[in-house]
Amino acid sequence: MTDILVLTDHDGAAPKKVATQLLTAARGLADDAAALLLGEGAQGAAEKVGAYGAATAYVCDAPEVDAHDTEPKTAALLAALEASGASVVLYPAEPFASDVVARAAARVGGGVIGDVSDLAREGEGIVATKQIFGGDMTSRCTVRPGLPAFLGVKPNAFAASEVGGSPADVVPLDVAFDERATRVRVVEVVEESSGGRPEMTEASMIVTGGRGLGDAEGFALIEELADALGAAVGASRAATDAGWYPHQHQIGQTGKTVAPQLYLGAGVSGAIQHRAGMQTSQRIIAINKDPEAPIFSIADLGVVGDLYKVIPPLIEEVRKRAS
Repeated sequence: MTDILVLTDHDGAAPKKVATQLLTAARGLADDAAALLLGEGAQGAAEKVGAYGAATAYVCDAPEVDAHDTEPKTAALLAALEASGASVVLYPAEPFASDVVARAAARVGGGVIGDVSDLAREGEGIVATKQIFGGDMTSRCTVRPGLPAFLGVKPNAFAASEVGGSPADVVPLDVAFDERATRVRVVEVVEESSGGRPEMTEASMIVTGGRGLGDAEGFALIEELADALGAAVGASRAATDAGWYPHQHQIGQTGKTVAPQLYLGAGVSGAIQHRAGMQTSQRIIAINKDPEAPIFSIADLGVVGDLYKVIPPLIEEVRKRAS
């Protein structure tokens, strides 16, 4: 039996970066943590979670998990909760996992805390810290023993570290899927092209363009800087609404929430809706010609100037140091 169960995303061969971060976080909260891996390739990936401290890996790789919508994953999560006896579930704070967790929580009467940026043990409870009201306030929620608590942790909130442990004990889950679990079928999966760049919510560095770029062509400069740094590319809502960059790259309250080690915003004013999606980044650099731009209030380093004059020499310097 274990205290903490980690919903562990994987690529079919190994846990994804955000999953290794959650496993590391779980290790700091409990002596004994378990992982749950779902879908095709889960068995192979389960063999790698022991390196991050998971003693047990529950696996459900039944074809129904990938062939149907959220419900089979929800059923598998409920089965893992029963098998493990866990009172806390850690999951990545992203839309699909949140959908699975919300359904599971409703069925067991558990509570959900999303967008958690820090976790700590206090006595018998766990304190989850998160930003609320668009980042204007910090909330600390104490999770007491009892009904399962589901904590959605933001990517990059924790640094992943291996412990070199032995392979986890892999436990296959025999899940019975009822008619409700298989009523919605997946008919097509379209892989999003990243252009060889890291996925935004997992990237350690993000370069973001905003309205100050002036037009869609300006994102060529943003992409050039991102590629020099090995970073992902983000965009403000103003830029995506204008059609300058795809909406899946939008950062903010109505877009994706990110917390990279380095966030660089160029031509981003820093409206509160945008700040809500990135202000927990470890280091923030802002380039804007308006010295009164709100983003400067949260920036670790601010450059007041024309981004088209600032970024080209920056790219040159980055490449020089990388060579």
